[in-house]
Amino acid sequence: MLADALRNTIKMAPSSWILLGILAASSVLVPLGNLLAPADSLFHVPTYMVSLLGKYVCFALLAMSVDLIWGFCGILSLGHGAFFALGGYAMGMHLMRQIGDRGVYGNPVLPDFMVFLNWDKLPWYWLGFDSFVFTIAMAIIVPGSLALAFGWFAFRSRVTGVYFAIITQAMTFALMLAFFRNDMGFGGNNGLTDFKDMLGFDLHTDSTRSGLFVASTFALGAGYMLCRFVVKSKLGQVLVAIRDEESRVRFLGYRVARYKLFVFTLSAMLAGIAGALYVPQVGIINPSEFAPPGSIEIVIWVAVGGRGTLYGAALGAILVNYAKTYFTGALPDAWLYVLGASFIFVTLFFPKGIVGTVRDWVFLKLPFKKSETAIS
Repeated sequence: MLADALRNTIKMAPSSWILLGILAASSVLVPLGNLLAPADSLFHVPTYMVSLLGKYVCFALLAMSVDLIWGFCGILSLGHGAFFALGGYAMGMHLMRQIGDRGVYGNPVLPDFMVFLNWDKLPWYWLGFDSFVFTIAMAIIVPGSLALAFGWFAFRSRVTGVYFAIITQAMTFALMLAFFRNDMGFGGNNGLTDFKDMLGFDLHTDSTRSGLFVASTFALGAGYMLCRFVVKSKLGQVLVAIRDEESRVRFLGYRVARYKLFVFTLSAMLAGIAGALYVPQVGIINPSEFAPPGSIEIVIWVAVGGRGTLYGAALGAILVNYAKTYFTGALPDAWLYVLGASFIFVTLFFPKGIVGTVRDWVFLKLPFKKSETAIS
């Protein structure tokens, strides 16, 4: 089974090669345009654009993690913003530990907000975050553990559909309220910010920002290959069967809850990685990342790009966030209406998203079958 999955993963369709080619080219051309091209050159990439593109790539990985469970297993989660934020907080805690005595209060151990709140020692759950390896592990393990515990109770109770979406939204809202509290030890409503460096590299230099962009593109490519490996394996076939006819799959003797739990946990881990890469590029993490509208927006990215395609989810995340960047500047009061209208428009006229519609109209010229997966 493993050999078949590897063989199917290697035999990729042109669309997959195009995605990986774009990522590879971007990881080379964007840093070169930023570091080597003169400022007045047509090929120069401004530093702010490097960080903005890096943020888009992180969002693409987050959208892909949602598409893995929604597009291929039928699990609609409105709580992936929480997994993303937990990964971000793990990285933020590491970056705060790296500040040391360069903070406003000059305390070599406690972050500035803890000194301001008269804390006398570092909380136990902050221990270990001075290590980068430990931080990356926690950015994966903490979201994965939460998803494992949450999913174990939900899937054993056979909570599905809109009810599962509601309880994941409730989980996200509860975490947001908890992280707003100053006594939680995560900076309260201000969150974690004022980061200095990462692995000894100044986060404000062009070379470091380019390096973070390259790391983000690599993570997106690796995440795509991992998700593709899953959906092209026999496991992926079972997941699609669960999406289409869950009761029939259960009747055939498959332990549906275990399959759902596995893919839900894997998806949360990918979201945590996206959050960990996102924070050093934007320079802040606060409880607003847990906000329920953010998780709903992630679902819109997937729907716009194309559910059940993986690369369509990545495309949708980039396009919607580019539109958000443009319209929040050009029409700041109308952005939310534009987002809502775009979701309604896609739902009514492009129910398969951009990628699904283009594939049907241009490439396949065939109606999409429910039992088929769009990934190729």
